[in-house]
Amino acid sequence: MNNASIQPSKWPVSSRIFHWISALLLLVTWLLMVVYQYTETKLYIGLHKAFGISVLCWMIARVLNRILTKAPAPVPMPKWQMLVSQLNHFVLYALLIAMPIAGLLMSVYGGRPVDIFGLFQIPVFVTPDRSAARFFNDIHTNIIWPMIIAFTVLHIGAALYHQFFMKDKLINRMK
Repeated sequence: MNNASIQPSKWPVSSRIFHWISALLLLVTWLLMVVYQYTETKLYIGLHKAFGISVLCWMIARVLNRILTKAPAPVPMPKWQMLVSQLNHFVLYALLIAMPIAGLLMSVYGGRPVDIFGLFQIPVFVTPDRSAARFFNDIHTNIIWPMIIAFTVLHIGAALYHQFFMKDKLINRMK
């Protein structure tokens, strides 16, 4: 059978929504940081933090959705590709949970509460400690962020490889 004629089953609607909104939240959070770096206002860093906490809450809900919903049948591929795919997804989920936690800890150890869109604040719940704040800053910006970029590039690259070289319509599962 020709790979072009294969129509793999889709992920449940809830999983597709979680996937694309996760990508959008990550993009918005990153863009807010970029804008903040080129302005003198604290508005953008505040929004960056609020969207970061939104990513954390969204990812927790996404993990619950993943546990509670049935995955579609896997697309046929070599076992090593399936293992790399599963590992990549696991690492992305873990990073997208760890990133906002590290950012939150950076803020509170820096003695700064985190305002959530003017609705409420996450208070400073630890004794401020500048060295701990720097530690979490380093983890947030120098370790987790480059890893998110690397694993996201691998994720997108693999999806494009399947779509355009394998022609197995893998991307259709998330449409």
